[in-house]
Amino acid sequence: DTALQKPREVFRLPTDLTAYDNRLCASIHFSSSTWVTLSDGTGRLYLIKSGKRGNSASEKWEIVFNEELGSPFIIAHSVSFVKSDTHSVAVLLLRVEKDELDTKGSGFHITLEWVTIVEINREGDHRYEIFKRRVLQGKSVPHYAAIEPSGDGLMIVSYKPFKFMQDEEDKLEENDDAKAANEKKDPLYYWQQTEDDVTITIHIPQDVTKDDIKVRFSPDNVCVTLKDQPPLMEGKLYSSVDHESCTWIIRENKSLEISLMKKNEGPRWPELIVGDTRGEFIIDSSQRSEITESLMHLTSEVMNPNPEKESPPCNAQELEECDAFLEDSASLCRFDGDTLKVTHVINLGSNQYLFSVVVDPREMPCFCLRHDVDALLWQPHSDQPENMWEHIATFNALG
Repeated sequence: DTALQKPREVFRLPTDLTAYDNRLCASIHFSSSTWVTLSDGTGRLYLIKSGKRGNSASEKWEIVFNEELGSPFIIAHSVSFVKSDTHSVAVLLLRVEKDELDTKGSGFHITLEWVTIVEINREGDHRYEIFKRRVLQGKSVPHYAAIEPSGDGLMIVSYKPFKFMQDEEDKLEENDDAKAANEKKDPLYYWQQTEDDVTITIHIPQDVTKDDIKVRFSPDNVCVTLKDQPPLMEGKLYSSVDHESCTWIIRENKSLEISLMKKNEGPRWPELIVGDTRGEFIIDSSQRSEITESLMHLTSEVMNPNPEKESPPCNAQELEECDAFLEDSASLCRFDGDTLKVTHVINLGSNQYLFSVVVDPREMPCFCLRHDVDALLWQPHSDQPENMWEHIATFNALG
């Protein structure tokens, strides 16, 4: 018997919404088997305890939290989880907002607000309140946006990238970090090489004398120390040297010059000390000419000399509309909830997004991508960083 039973009312919005001019349609998402999130379309979010839903369920839904959160939104996704014996619900709110600064585009941007609501349970005080609000902004409506079951991350499939919008304090810290990173520092040392040896030049303070300098050589390492301070330069050399033939001297311009004799003559070193980026390699004109000449056979003075040597691989007029490569290819991004940084990015290219579906309520929704004429269903696994997306089904000739 597949006949539907008579519907029964389990919840009614407590306010009259007819007075709102710019309201959206109400939206609802089932966070778990006992919790529901609901938007009334005016900008108010409700967290509702539904109890165990089913044919025999008869209890009314109970509002445990409701709050005005700004402009109207729809609920894109929500999850219910427990951490450290504290119940939480994370909700993803989708808004389309006018962008006054966008004069060349559509004039609108998309925001995804990630709201986390936690249970407060103190003596005589039991309630739910907002613990954290984070906002992402992009230029296209996401095809797929879902919060991980643990509430630790977020995955988005969209044509335009999304990024977190930080508050003013975070922006100042980020700008300071970026400024410090962009400040160009002088190299700690300069080095040159021939087929036989390597020469290192280090500028030293004016008050440093020969007695203040200690240089230790070994077949695979070099260490330079000034005035019993921590080593100025130390590490494993790219290749072995004849350490008994290595020397050092102080030049008149107050620079320390170190000469290393290569044990294996001929091969060029791509770096001096393995993993050390504080030095700068200096190449002379004769070496540059030698390298250029060795690469001449890879170039040609004639551009595409025989373009019709092979037939075109396909006729563009034979392509169907679904075969066209989109100008803005979609990407799949995973955001970390603590650092607000992107941890994984996958360019989906021409693999068009088709739909999403919940296969396992304990996991994130699956998403389906077009591969040639087939459709592949992918299941995200947020707890498996090395295998975060699993192919679980194929719909043959769906595309």
